[in-house]
Amino acid sequence: MKRSGLFLALAMMLGAAACSSGSTPAPAGTPAASATSISGSTSGSGTGSASAPASTATDPPAPDTTTWLCKPGIAADPCAGSLATTAIDTAGKATILPAAPAADPPIDCFYVYPTVSRQPTPAANLKIDPEERSVAVAQAAQFSQVCRVYAPMYRQLTLAGIQHPSAISITTALTAYGDVSTAFQSYMAHYNNGRGIVFIGHSQGAMMLTALLRSEVEPKPEVRHLLVSAILAGGNVTVAAGTLVGGDFLTIPGCSSSTQTGCVVAYSSFDTTPPKNAVFTRISTALRPFGGSTKGLEVMCVNPAAPGGGKAALKPYFSTADLRAYLGKAAASASTPFVTYSGQYAAHCVNSGGANWLQIDKLGGKLDIRAGVRRVEAASWGLHLVDISLAEGNLVDLVRSESAAFH
Repeated sequence: MKRSGLFLALAMMLGAAACSSGSTPAPAGTPAASATSISGSTSGSGTGSASAPASTATDPPAPDTTTWLCKPGIAADPCAGSLATTAIDTAGKATILPAAPAADPPIDCFYVYPTVSRQPTPAANLKIDPEERSVAVAQAAQFSQVCRVYAPMYRQLTLAGIQHPSAISITTALTAYGDVSTAFQSYMAHYNNGRGIVFIGHSQGAMMLTALLRSEVEPKPEVRHLLVSAILAGGNVTVAAGTLVGGDFLTIPGCSSSTQTGCVVAYSSFDTTPPKNAVFTRISTALRPFGGSTKGLEVMCVNPAAPGGGKAALKPYFSTADLRAYLGKAAASASTPFVTYSGQYAAHCVNSGGANWLQIDKLGGKLDIRAGVRRVEAASWGLHLVDISLAEGNLVDLVRSESAAFH
């Protein structure tokens, strides 16, 4: 497929994923020159400009012009608010669990949000809208217990853009990736200071980070050694069939234990066997932002609750503001920003019939009076909307254990 056709297909499917809820980088080891040449302008106008010539090693870093959604010290940071959670047991009893961001966590998290923008243009500008704040609370705030969270705004492909794919160009996709890449370079220059990094992304965000890891992390030893892990949910990360390496990454493997570092956790959640037209989990129908041959590849599945394999209980964390969307009219009311339902679901990876997915099974039986998570879109999307929320407590625990092993 030609690159322009690939980007249009990518744009269409990313938007569809968001409703149920890039660029193509150079091959690993080569610079993504066309993508990184796009400036991360903070004007919010949706236009970009060429970046300045590369500086020498002795030059001071260029000023940070990134529009940060989340960054330590900024005002109204959605990733740094209260983490208090209401825990609902099987009988409906509520218990308040206090929690707060760590005062001085030892590592950083670099988070890229999924397709959420409702701006009317094909590509979003850099204005921070309620949708970006909301998803940052839902997907990234809990991680502030274990890391400093940095989340750049980027001119992503919007929901409106998907409805008019003819308006989307290769420049649109390159601009989105260019913003992410430029923000990461600025983060490294101004804030990293040799700290370990966890990359966190979902859907379009996961695909942007896959591109970033291929171009800016894997081929650069000085950056690669800072990789604690990457959480790339709902992004169709590929591996060589039957293994946890190969495919999208040449050397970065899937995680196989809770203390392994320098690895990837990637999965897509389904509560039933994915249909033959599943947008995720099946290599034959999955969105493939990198294009190329799929021979010998499959979509990666690493269980966030048990990276070593097997079945394990999930620790879901839902933003209270989003409960009705996920759980319907039966959603419990709570005064805290988050709600969790312990012992309600378990997960394990299943590889069957050409699909590789995270199977979500409900526990508790008839005695569990809590509302179950509902699928809000077609079966081909599975539980894509709540890929991270369903396992957010497990993922925070995983980052905590990886951070300890990293140091």
